[in-house]
Amino acid sequence: MQYAVFGSAMTLGGTLGAVFSGKIADLVGRRVVMGISEVFCIIGWLAIALSKDALWLDLGRFLVGCGSGVLVYVVPVYVVEITTKNIRGAFTSLTTVMICFGKALMFVIGSLINWRTSALIGAIPCVLQLLGVFFIPESPRWLAKTNRMKEFEAALQCLRGKSADISQESADITEYTEYLKQISDGGILNLFQRRYINPLIVGTGLMLLREFVGLNGFSFYTSVIFESAGFPSTVGSIAVAVLETLAATMGVLFIDKSGRRPLLLISAAGTCLACVITGLSFFLQDFHVGKDLTATLVLIGVLVFFVSFDLGLGGIPWIIVSETFPVNIKGSAGSLVNLINWTSSWVVAYTFIFLFEWNSAGTFFIFAIIGGAGTLFIAKLVPETKGRTLEEIQASMT
Repeated sequence: MQYAVFGSAMTLGGTLGAVFSGKIADLVGRRVVMGISEVFCIIGWLAIALSKDALWLDLGRFLVGCGSGVLVYVVPVYVVEITTKNIRGAFTSLTTVMICFGKALMFVIGSLINWRTSALIGAIPCVLQLLGVFFIPESPRWLAKTNRMKEFEAALQCLRGKSADISQESADITEYTEYLKQISDGGILNLFQRRYINPLIVGTGLMLLREFVGLNGFSFYTSVIFESAGFPSTVGSIAVAVLETLAATMGVLFIDKSGRRPLLLISAAGTCLACVITGLSFFLQDFHVGKDLTATLVLIGVLVFFVSFDLGLGGIPWIIVSETFPVNIKGSAGSLVNLINWTSSWVVAYTFIFLFEWNSAGTFFIFAIIGGAGTLFIAKLVPETKGRTLEEIQASMT
């Protein structure tokens, strides 16, 4: 029970952060919210590093989760809102690469030092980003939404370069923002108007898929899965860390060339296949068939899962959400889909160990079914957004 609570404490914090993420980002701006979130993360890492008992460990993970719950939403929104259409996908996907690289780096470092020192090192990137927010411009689209037009022009010019002609882009953003202001005030009930149904279905569907395909089961309990199958957990975890970074990097290279949909389809289908392979390995284990075969299949299944996930489902759902919701409802919509994401994340993180102990093979077969259904969902409902401005995407969906 204590293991399950510790494993899910971060997702509980993320759920709380998600509730307020969109509205706070709309109220005080993207930069300020990123800074506040980093403060929560820093305090959380320090609580873990200085903890005296399990309560402080859980509290530390909870606070890191609170900060992460906001950052996981507001960072993609900020990057999407400041970049041009031809590089928007690649730049936003870089956040996934950095996450994978950080995980890989901390696994290597963590194997050489104790966990308290690891927690202190975990606070370093948070401090750097907290300092960094003082040197970056605010989102021009948020400034336009809040009628700070001089700052809007200055921020857009800063982002595009001093000699760049921003007149057309500035006019497009201003015109569309003014149009949205006349439609609704962006309250939570306005999300359920007919014009917003499509982006709402797409956003919530992708968030449910990325979590219920088994992400936190594979992520939080990688060592448990490997050890249960008789495979060395250290070797498996190193392989996962390396391949995750490579897969996320491939996603950055292809997202603005092949588009979002193809990568999402490959990713969802790949996670489905990975869960089938992993489930099959434990099914064979139950019948005492080939111990070496079981261990090999588990390694293949776990590696295929992480490679597939980081290629598409890892970061693209956040890009799609940031691209498809108009700025007038982005706060309410962002809070809703972020809440759905973190609630789903907590459910998987908390229940996985109990499901795994109940029926190892069945757990992964359930994830496989969800992955298969998600592939069909993407094929039927998720639009392609590459090479289009945010205003073009949002006008076509609302």
